[in-house]
Amino acid sequence: MRSGYIHFSDKQKIGNVEVPSLVDLCVQTAIDNIRYIGNIAPLDSHLLERILPHCTVEQLMHIENATAERDLSPITDKLWKKFYEAKFFAESVKVVEARMKKYNVTFNWRQLYQAKLKEVNEAVNVSVERLAQRLKNESARKQTRQIQFCSKVPPSSKRRTFCRAFGESSAYSNAKSSILKKAKAEHFNSAEMKNRAAIRKGAVQQPRSNSISRPQISRGMGPNSNSYSKGTK
Repeated sequence: MRSGYIHFSDKQKIGNVEVPSLVDLCVQTAIDNIRYIGNIAPLDSHLLERILPHCTVEQLMHIENATAERDLSPITDKLWKKFYEAKFFAESVKVVEARMKKYNVTFNWRQLYQAKLKEVNEAVNVSVERLAQRLKNESARKQTRQIQFCSKVPPSSKRRTFCRAFGESSAYSNAKSSILKKAKAEHFNSAEMKNRAAIRKGAVQQPRSNSISRPQISRGMGPNSNSYSKGTK
């Protein structure tokens, strides 16, 4: 070791302070800036095993797509299995493992994750389309029912009904009045009514003639006086 230089092969302590190694500093820097990482083909696997577990689904997929010349599945497969379990639950993981064992096939968990995600999205889309179609049919049914209901209602309103009823009653009253007038005219012009009128007229004229021819009786004269007898002859 040269004088004046301190060599850190791994984490060492200077006094009571633990000093990280250069590798640890590089790994931590990569983790802090993992959203900017792309192609990682030159990095050793033991470094990737420390860096990649800090990726999100989108970040891990981006790194694998950017590192097309290297197969990262030996490192990332267990990470994708964790993503699958977190997204679709542990029971779904057990079902997939049982099916692969049954049919003696093996798929990496990235492929399984993408296939399951596509299946779920398609199922959601189908459910949304069915729900939208059901709502559309229900709306059309309500609109058709409303149109049929409105077509059964008569076009006349309450005001028109009232006016029409008032007009009908007025016409009925006028017809009734004209019939009564005609009946009265026929009644007065009948022979019986004419005879009654003539008798009544004669009865009125007779008292007048009697009042004219009736003798004048003077006061103080008795019934045996001469004037009374003359008037009666």
